Amino acid sequence: MVFYPKAKLKADKANHCIEIDEITKLCDVPEAAWDYKLGNRSALEWVLDQYKPSKPSDPTIAAPFNTYPFADYKEHVIDLLMRVCRVRVETMQIIEQL
Repeated sequence: MVFYPKAKLKADKANHCIEIDEITKLCDVPEAAWDYKLGNRSALEWVLDQYKPSKPSDPTIAAPFNTYPFADYKEHVIDLLMRVCRVRVETMQIIEQL
């Protein structure tokens, strides 16, 4: 049996951290990254919501989808979060130079 840490994908804006799973936490997220919005939501929070495992309420549908190992996508999610941060910070630097 393989142990997969449970995915949490929680944003903690007050402490500038993102909790990925039980063993991984990204800290020192720049303040500007939290202000980057997609519509009325933070882009970081939007990414986290997209990758949160969800379970359908219908048991016949839930059974085949119960095999989602977040560990398979963890590095992709971390990379995506880092890219969102970088784009926002670099965009703000360009805007400040104008």
